[in-house]
Amino acid sequence: MKPFLFLFFLFTNFLYPVFSQSNLLESVKKNPSEAMNMCNKFREFNSKGISASSDKVIEYVSKKNKLTPVHAEIFSIYVIGLHCPDII
Repeated sequence: MKPFLFLFFLFTNFLYPVFSQSNLLESVKKNPSEAMNMCNKFREFNSKGISASSDKVIEYVSKKNKLTPVHAEIFSIYVIGLHCPDII
């Protein structure tokens, strides 16, 4: 019985990041104006020669949205893919 509970615990914790990412990505779909604000900020960084995938931009997204750096990077990629494909 203990091995089953252990595996169940591991499986449920493994799925948590998947569910949180799904909610994060849904927030982009539900708030296109916020996503466009992010696009404008990415364009501002691009005009200074800073890539949207740079550590500086990921740190900005992370702090602004209270996300981990990994989630901030996923969030950024998703925003760019949906709303501002011209961003580099």
